[in-house]
Amino acid sequence: MTARLEAPRPASTLRRFLDSEAAGGLVLMAAAALALIIANSIAAGAYQAVLHAYIGPLSVAHWINDGLMAVFFLLVGLEIKREILDGQLATWSNRMLPGLGALGGMAVPAAIYVAFNIQSPETLRGWAVPTATDIAFALGVLSLLGSRVPASMKVFLAALAIIDDLGAVVIIAIFYTANISALYLGLAAVTFGALFALNKAGIVRLLPYLILGALLWFLVLRSGVHATVAGVLLAMTIPLRHKRGAPDDARRSPLHALEHALSKPVAFIVVPIFGFANAGVSFAGVGLDTMLSALPAGIAFGLLFGKLVGVFGASVLAIRLGLAAMPLHARWQHLLGVSLLCGIGFTMSLFIGLLAFGDNAALLDQVKIGILAGSFAAGALGYLALRLAGGPKAPAR
Repeated sequence: MTARLEAPRPASTLRRFLDSEAAGGLVLMAAAALALIIANSIAAGAYQAVLHAYIGPLSVAHWINDGLMAVFFLLVGLEIKREILDGQLATWSNRMLPGLGALGGMAVPAAIYVAFNIQSPETLRGWAVPTATDIAFALGVLSLLGSRVPASMKVFLAALAIIDDLGAVVIIAIFYTANISALYLGLAAVTFGALFALNKAGIVRLLPYLILGALLWFLVLRSGVHATVAGVLLAMTIPLRHKRGAPDDARRSPLHALEHALSKPVAFIVVPIFGFANAGVSFAGVGLDTMLSALPAGIAFGLLFGKLVGVFGASVLAIRLGLAAMPLHARWQHLLGVSLLCGIGFTMSLFIGLLAFGDNAALLDQVKIGILAGSFAAGALGYLALRLAGGPKAPAR
């Protein structure tokens, strides 16, 4: 009897994206650079006017930050679910090193920020800004190094960023929630229950999920919880397997199909638009005293040194204690360089900064300055460290 050949399991969007991440990262860099140029030109007034113009019930900026970014969080949720159930985070041994690294990389930057701002209750609210890692920027810089960096370090960074995103979602839901409407929150819970019921009933068509997902977004928006949380909740209900498919039949998976459909629009449209709309900050009157004030300094030092100490320190501790293994063919220098790259916190840091200081333009500008300074320094030093680290470690004979 001839053995049946099984079709190879398609790689997830995250895995396939590792080889082309530089493209999305470069587009995001260009969008942010363009925003900075416009914000410091005679077009600055028009730039702000467009962002604050209303389309229906929301301004253009709100449609971007509450609407488009919900699509970004939907993709984040899909990637989290896929990697935990069927990918690099499917086993505890694989989760341990990036998980502990992510935990350290959130705790230490937050502590540094608090140390800078402990005397200022007004700015203390931004403690979570330096806790995030921007996966597009970080993997973009890493991809520019090509084969100099072991493939296992790209997997480590991607897995850590995914866990980091999960932490950011939890932080947003718990600490950056406005006044709660019990009515809309209850209706959102009912809608989420309906989505969960669709999953349990084996419904694999995406349309019912997307219709209920749009309703969930509206209800979460009105409830006081940030609307982007709806994207993650929707992602958790999208089926990973086709009801009638074989266990390894990911080709027909609704989750895989939606993840694939969203990956390029999010990388090349949604995130760059968000970066363009939110990175614009005027440097007029910005001097050394502004850069060293508590808010931007806490963010910049948190991203640069907090991520380095938190990620590298937790990873070294885990490896030395035997809780996790060093990534394949990697050196300590590679781990150091990647830990520095984790300090690139652009997209998610900007998003948390908006939630913390969105009603205070002056403080929000300081947040942007801190994020730009810390992310640029972390990216440049991380790139340099990895260039000097040497190639992948030769396998032991």
